Amino acid sequence: MKLRVAAVRLNQTPLDWSGNQARLLRALHDARREGAQILCFPELCISGYGAEDAFFWPETLERSLRVLEAIAPETRGLVVALGLPIHVSGGTYNASAVLCDGRLLGFACKRHLAQDGLHYEPRWFRPWPEGLDREVDLGETLGTVPAGDLVFEISGLRFGFEICEDAWVPERPGRELFRAGVDLILNPSASHFAFGKERLREELVLTGSADFECAYVYANLVGNEAGRSIYDGDALVAQGGRLLRKARRFSFSEVQVLACDLELSPKGEKAKLRRVVRSELSFAGELGPISDAAQGLAPDAPRLEKEQELASAIALGLFDYGRKSRSRGFVVSLSGGADSAVCALLVRYMVRLAVLELGLEKVRALFGHSEAKDEEELIQRLLTTIYQATENSGPVTRQAAAEVARELSATHHEVDVDGLFREYRRVAASALGRELSWPGDDVTLQNLQARVRAPSAWTLANVRSALLLSTSNRSEAAVGYATMDGDTAGGLAPIAGVDKHFIRKFLVWAEQVGLEGLGPVRSLRFINAQAPTAELRPPEFAQTDEKDIMPYEVLDTIERLFVQARRGPRHVLEELSVHFPAYDRLVLFGWMERFFQLFARNQWKRERYAPSFHLDDLSLDPKTWCRFPILSGGFADELAELRAELANDQKS
Repeated sequence: MKLRVAAVRLNQTPLDWSGNQARLLRALHDARREGAQILCFPELCISGYGAEDAFFWPETLERSLRVLEAIAPETRGLVVALGLPIHVSGGTYNASAVLCDGRLLGFACKRHLAQDGLHYEPRWFRPWPEGLDREVDLGETLGTVPAGDLVFEISGLRFGFEICEDAWVPERPGRELFRAGVDLILNPSASHFAFGKERLREELVLTGSADFECAYVYANLVGNEAGRSIYDGDALVAQGGRLLRKARRFSFSEVQVLACDLELSPKGEKAKLRRVVRSELSFAGELGPISDAAQGLAPDAPRLEKEQELASAIALGLFDYGRKSRSRGFVVSLSGGADSAVCALLVRYMVRLAVLELGLEKVRALFGHSEAKDEEELIQRLLTTIYQATENSGPVTRQAAAEVARELSATHHEVDVDGLFREYRRVAASALGRELSWPGDDVTLQNLQARVRAPSAWTLANVRSALLLSTSNRSEAAVGYATMDGDTAGGLAPIAGVDKHFIRKFLVWAEQVGLEGLGPVRSLRFINAQAPTAELRPPEFAQTDEKDIMPYEVLDTIERLFVQARRGPRHVLEELSVHFPAYDRLVLFGWMERFFQLFARNQWKRERYAPSFHLDDLSLDPKTWCRFPILSGGFADELAELRAELANDQKS
């Protein structure tokens, strides 16, 4: 039996009922044009995967069924799997509706729920028990259909489901589907982007198709669906352990169909393990050629480097966050340092990649700048930068900010906020009855200087109906090396999931290589030649970030051991001694002690950060990944024990 299957990639928005329905219908139209016969849509694509506590609302389930009812007649001549939440026997389940030739056949329900890191599915859904099925009465139009752990058979072709997390557990449902004689497994997923995750997905799909002796279709979301998660649209088709087709990741298109021809020999039932829902549909007929757009990439397409992944993921995340929040651009307080330069650069990457794929006219319209005559004018309207000088600002950072803004084609402003800084010092001195001084009020004055810059940046953002980007990175978040309402001011923190050690590597790559289609950004040499500094103290202090906290490479290693490997102070110190043998053990302990003390002390700051993008398993976002008490013992006992042991070692 020769079939054409399709994995559909969608950029949906939670609770956008009319928009989501329109994109589903467009995908059906595109799939028909490609001659596809069996379509797998992403997980919860009707409601949106990131609807969160809206899954508690009865109206969310009712509206999801209403969309399903509207779409059902449009599936004539097709077999279609659509994701949505359903209510069965007093519980809510994450399900995939199977429609055949305009009629609803039933719901396959997810058996294993994602519940770590970003995922909180057990809060809203129940896992469906293996082998169980129930009847669901959906009224006159959709009728009474089965729901649960089902196998479907269409004209002798047998298929079943692994829904996202189902494929990531040791005891995969695919094993039972193999015993039930399925020819095809569909996997509707909402698998977020993380560095290196592409390989893991491919391995799951290839292993599943080999071990279960079947064809395997994996469909995924694409884009920034709900704010924090970025979906790379990594859709795959495999058969017998061989990858047949792969989607190009990080697409800016809202709807894409990845089509692939399969040659299947129906096996017949091997074991009666669960209910089989049967229907008939003629798959006969000649299959025409698949268009280039629907074919995706060859299996041996080169993988992206980490720098390319970062640029592509955040560019896509910014694009969707901007247009979905109805912002008309972005504002960056460009300090002349690494973090703000990366934020501005990523906006430039966003425009270049979006225009390359969608065309200038569409990108202009999406952000409300139809009058921009070319890409350079569009970026001028979309990216506003501001350098805000005080008496502690030097010519190096001023020049760096100006040169980077010029090469990126940003609309750039230079203002002097030293008068504001001095006035706030005067007001504080009047209230306290004494002058504020650098020897006695160092942190206070640094914070004050950072905070006086926020109002100007916010004002530009308000005037331009733009989104102010916070420029704090993950390393700063870990130790609280950031000023609340200063450099943390903003509606979105695009690089709060990136460590400073990698940011510096990324900027060197962007200066020397750069993104395809834009090339090297040579002005970044003014950034890369500097040692990172907050530039908040007077010049004679020779302030640098690493002098204030510790070498970024050490900080990054401690953070990985603590957050990712979940190691406490004692284990972290042992690992540091192995990673950095050139440093004295007491020096390493001092840095480690500082990290743990500052991490515990500054949880309240992380709770107040602007939303950030999830990029890997080191996220410090307290809402979705790294939950830590605001008030704690601060590792005092653990650090005191280690300090005493080191002191004894020194004596002996």
